Amino acid sequence: MLFEVDDDHRIATITLNNPKQRNSYDAAMRDQLARYLDIVAEDDDLTVVLLRGAEGVFSTGADMNNAYGWYGSKAENGKAEQEQPKSRPSQRRRLTVDRKTFGFYHNFMGFPKVTVGEISGFALGGGFEMALMTDISVIARDTRIGMPATRFLGPALGSLHMFFHRLGPVLARRLLLTGDVIEAGAIEHLGIFTETCDGSQVAARARYWAQKAAKMPADGVVIAKEAFRLVEQSQAYQGEEVASYLFHAYGTNLQFAPGEFNFVKTRAQHGTKEAFRLRDQHFHVPEPQ
Repeated sequence: MLFEVDDDHRIATITLNNPKQRNSYDAAMRDQLARYLDIVAEDDDLTVVLLRGAEGVFSTGADMNNAYGWYGSKAENGKAEQEQPKSRPSQRRRLTVDRKTFGFYHNFMGFPKVTVGEISGFALGGGFEMALMTDISVIARDTRIGMPATRFLGPALGSLHMFFHRLGPVLARRLLLTGDVIEAGAIEHLGIFTETCDGSQVAARARYWAQKAAKMPADGVVIAKEAFRLVEQSQAYQGEEVASYLFHAYGTNLQFAPGEFNFVKTRAQHGTKEAFRLRDQHFHVPEPQ
């Protein structure tokens, strides 16, 4: 994670900086992002946070190289990684971790300063969620967006309440029930993002919107953001957030029937890269001629 402050324009920039893995993030990176957001929230001289990814890619979401690593490891207690038994985490552990995960997304969506997303390349999984949660979003038309991780565990993966409110029920169901990845330009007419433009323009346009928002009265922005959060909670956001993390926690303990694709098992047998290829092969259905 990179953190820069432009005091003259009252803008902080946070960059996901893991380009070798298309700016996917692990629990430590997410926690660092949360700490940087806290710094911005507590700094009265900052009005806007610009969230972006390094080298033209926003984020492909949570790092799936070690899926169970999100639930903690005994290495933290002094035991080596290789000594850990290969067993699924308990439901109580899943619920504890998912409460924290969805707490991060809840705090980001209700962040007291203006959030601007500079989105290009890929915005998948948790990266897609953060892109949708920003107040102002600038996205390249060829950006690949979606929730392909639903092909691991089903549609309960992710902030269900946010998808339905931000995408609408039809598109939300389509993306969550198929795991499809689409280009942002294909839904430009729906107005889901603030601005959809050519990739070469994304950085400049995101900076433009950040500077524009930063000129607003800082107290007024904070008051408005709290009002926005109140409106969203009155629309049942908070109750739906609990449902999201509960179903996510239980969903990570699925049993797979014969013929269904088990990503964790496939990855253990063939490695992560090959598992992704086999996943896409399994889910491919040719369009009718």
